[in-house]
Amino acid sequence: MKFSQPQTLKDIANLIHCDYVGEAHFPVLGMNEIHVVEPGDIVFVDHPKYYDKALESKATIILINKEVNCPAGKALLISDDPFRDFNVLTRHFKPFQSSNVSISPSAKIGHGTIIQPNTFIGNNVVIGINCLIHSNVAIYDHTVIGDNVIIHAGTVIGGDAFYYKKRPDGFDQLLSGGRVVIENNVGIGALCTIDKGVTGDTTIGEGTKLDNQVHVGHDTVIGKKCLIASQTGIAGCVIIEDEVTLWGQVGTTSGITIGTKAVVMGQTGVTKSIEGGKSYFGTPVEESREKLKQLANIKKIPELINKLK
Repeated sequence: MKFSQPQTLKDIANLIHCDYVGEAHFPVLGMNEIHVVEPGDIVFVDHPKYYDKALESKATIILINKEVNCPAGKALLISDDPFRDFNVLTRHFKPFQSSNVSISPSAKIGHGTIIQPNTFIGNNVVIGINCLIHSNVAIYDHTVIGDNVIIHAGTVIGGDAFYYKKRPDGFDQLLSGGRVVIENNVGIGALCTIDKGVTGDTTIGEGTKLDNQVHVGHDTVIGKKCLIASQTGIAGCVIIEDEVTLWGQVGTTSGITIGTKAVVMGQTGVTKSIEGGKSYFGTPVEESREKLKQLANIKKIPELINKLK
């Protein structure tokens, strides 16, 4: 998430009432999660296990809960609760904006696009030409939709990320300030849910087709011409490369990559990154031929036991 105008290190420190290490006028251009940070971004870290990863990342401003040596060319924001203060910054730079109409006046809708009744289109949404948005679809603020996109009834695009920090009295949610970007010629079935990025974009690539009741988690990037069947659940920060097929009731863990032209059979749990160009099945996931051989061998166990008697 980039700020509308550059800030300084001192500006940010004043917003969250914390100390800083670095030049007061050190430039701050945005804020992002670790997997999408760029120079000029703030990244937060609140666990010693990830200190080095954050300090060595592309981010040049690290919001951290311990005084450490500041890497050359970078700056630190010293906070007693980086998670809380990251939320403070999201709330400041990307505040929630309510709406009292079905289609926001700030939305831009292309020529030939049809919006069926009872659909909600939020603030600063952009929809391309010749799209068909069926009834009871909810498209949250800042979503970007390309040309020739079809979205079926009851789908929700741009919900908050499922991202929480456990506290003694419950769970705190990490606020979502990102977007959903849907490219040209995408088809989305009924009752799908696509969460926006925490700070970046959740992306559905050109020509990809989603069946009914598919969930896509925050910051996931789905490539071009993928097929994703019903009741599939894709966790956050997953990369699905081009021309991947996920059959019904596939589930994934977060932060993995599914390679180009991989085929994942129904009810598979994708528990790790998998190479492209192969077929997979089972939980934990394995190449389908190997998994099917294992299942066939299991059926032979009673026969083998009888031979040993």
